[in-house]
Amino acid sequence: MSAVSNTIFNNYLTAYGAPKISKYDTHKKSELRSTYNSIVKANKDAPWYLPVKDQEAKIGAIGLKESARNLRSSLAEIGGLNEDGAFNKKHASSTDPDIVSVDYIGDDNSESVPSFDIEVKQLAAPQVNIGKFLLDIPSSLPEDNYSFDVGIGDMNYEFQFHIGDGESNRSIQNRLVRLVNNAGIGLSATLEQEGSQAAIKITSDSSGVTLGRERIFNISDDRTSKTSGSVDYFGLNTIESYPTNAVFGLNGEDRHASSNHFTIGKMYEVSLNQVSPEGKPTTISIKADIDSVEENVGKLIGSFNDFLKAVNSYTGQGIKTKLLDNELEGITGSYKDALGELGINIESNGSLSVDSEKLRNVAGGSEDIGKTFSTLKDFSNSMMKKSAQVSLDPMQYVNRKIVAYKNPGHNLSSPYTSSIYSGMMFNFSC
Repeated sequence: MSAVSNTIFNNYLTAYGAPKISKYDTHKKSELRSTYNSIVKANKDAPWYLPVKDQEAKIGAIGLKESARNLRSSLAEIGGLNEDGAFNKKHASSTDPDIVSVDYIGDDNSESVPSFDIEVKQLAAPQVNIGKFLLDIPSSLPEDNYSFDVGIGDMNYEFQFHIGDGESNRSIQNRLVRLVNNAGIGLSATLEQEGSQAAIKITSDSSGVTLGRERIFNISDDRTSKTSGSVDYFGLNTIESYPTNAVFGLNGEDRHASSNHFTIGKMYEVSLNQVSPEGKPTTISIKADIDSVEENVGKLIGSFNDFLKAVNSYTGQGIKTKLLDNELEGITGSYKDALGELGINIESNGSLSVDSEKLRNVAGGSEDIGKTFSTLKDFSNSMMKKSAQVSLDPMQYVNRKIVAYKNPGHNLSSPYTSSIYSGMMFNFSC
């Protein structure tokens, strides 16, 4: 991807897209090859179109692609990548999510998944530096080119900046905050206010300590290449709080972790949120089948409604939203009666809603939940295919004019034509 395309895509995505990344955005070579072959096939017999000049339509195409990708990721989270596995997704439960939240990441076919008791004794914390609080007056540092060094682990970075004659403390502080944040080295900076004074606060993105080290980062200008003095003047290396590891009991056994987010036995993904009341551990386990089905249904309905809302947000912007609305209505309409029997209703605006009581009654009275909810599997699979189609060629929903039809049987492949404004600037699988 060229630098120009990167800039354009990131601009569109920041303003209009939905850049939520999940583990389902990683792909094997065979999947990427399959996507490429699908694009070639879709374009082989497609007519030639005039280039689209409507800026809103270009933005809409990228937005549709991103929304379709998010729909696919949501369906994948409930097992939709495997037609037989849809709605077999297990879900984890925590007796106190405010203390310990958890997701199940293990094999959905596992018959026996153990539970664990976790007592949080200490949370992992980042390193925090807070500098000197200074008034917004002209700086005492003379005009010159300054620099300081930041050491993180085994890496060292040098920051260089210029101080003008009579420049104010606040102006320099704001520039240093931007300098640190734009560097992308694992540090975040803010300006802390205290009355009429302000200080630079620098926090590490990571937490915890490694053996033999008490700091995550160190700031110094003792051996820097430009003029020194800024570190002491602004107090950049003044530590407010040292990093700490998480300390917790797992089934009564003391454990440590450098982060509050970790996995247990390749089965649970755990987040420690608060220190536990003394002697009161939190239990994490697998939800009952009925609860898992209800959560899966909730995610399916939520992801469908979010996609429908995203589609309609492009109405009047050069996107044929009515066409996609009709296609979605055709899918939901073909399952209307079967979904209604499960407590899932189609509203007048095309969105879905659920009668939780009816859903639980159906699930509770079922001897084979997989068979009872086979309709939902079919519906999920249909939506998975639709999301793939929209991701593959969002330009089919853009208002554009046909120049000419290709000569049947004598066509040349033009694999990138369908996504001329979105596919070539898209850094995922299609």
